[in-house]
Amino acid sequence: MRMAEFTPAGLRVLRAVAATGSLTAAAASLGYTQSAVSRQMAALEAAAGHALVERRRHGVLLTGAGRMLLRRAVRVLDELDDAVAELADPSAPAGPVRLGAFPAALAGAVPAALASLPAGVVVTVREGTTPTLVRAVRAGTVDLAVVAQAAPFRPPDAESPPLRLTRLREGELHVAVGPDHPLAGRDAVEVAELEHEVWVTSRSDAGDALLGAWPGLRERPDVRYVVRDWLAKIRLVEAGLAVTTVPGDLVDRASRVRVLAVRGEPREARRVLLARRQDGPGHPGADAVAAALRRAFA
Repeated sequence: MRMAEFTPAGLRVLRAVAATGSLTAAAASLGYTQSAVSRQMAALEAAAGHALVERRRHGVLLTGAGRMLLRRAVRVLDELDDAVAELADPSAPAGPVRLGAFPAALAGAVPAALASLPAGVVVTVREGTTPTLVRAVRAGTVDLAVVAQAAPFRPPDAESPPLRLTRLREGELHVAVGPDHPLAGRDAVEVAELEHEVWVTSRSDAGDALLGAWPGLRERPDVRYVVRDWLAKIRLVEAGLAVTTVPGDLVDRASRVRVLAVRGEPREARRVLLARRQDGPGHPGADAVAAALRRAFA
């Protein structure tokens, strides 16, 4: 009896599911229907003899078997993609370095890092939240990612494929207010003074409107604006309609917002990290991009 086999199409579906965190999003990224993705996953699980994903309320997570297969799948697909590129043009240079970054980093040091690269290094950029970008690095859909971590800082997790994390910067979280805000003339503010502010936030991967409100408030924050775009968030602050949290040194210097330190407990610190896979062939231009990012964030 012939056993089911792994196929490149199935492995690409697994990689997309790992990168996006859901079957629906994986289907959209690949241009498939959701039923086609479900069939590919069923075929993969039949070939593996194990469940590869665990369905959750907000998407899916890879099982232990799924993570093990992903680690191998990424290597296989990297080799296949390289072979296709070499067959098309053996003399062509490697494709662009795929970089992911969270929005505040793209508004801060990342553009300066990219502008300092040698002319031969080409980079494409994908914006995303930290959980999304970490999944993308593991799945091999981005080569490097600038991500953020909140205190208390934890050691890297034990998921597969393993990640190599390099600290780019660490500092306390700040609050941005408009130029005409009553607090705009100050350099610092107490946590208690933020209790009755109106906030503009963005949604986390789980769908909660939490990214942008001060984490240590005693009362539920008054969130009236929820936007995805970093520039839109800053423009709402500039207009005096709301305030938001920011990494203090990652705000666009051309903006008219005032960035204030926040005093009081608990202290809210953020660490900016560069994430990349420990295994795999890597990208020849990735080291140059990593070095430029370290210089820009230093």
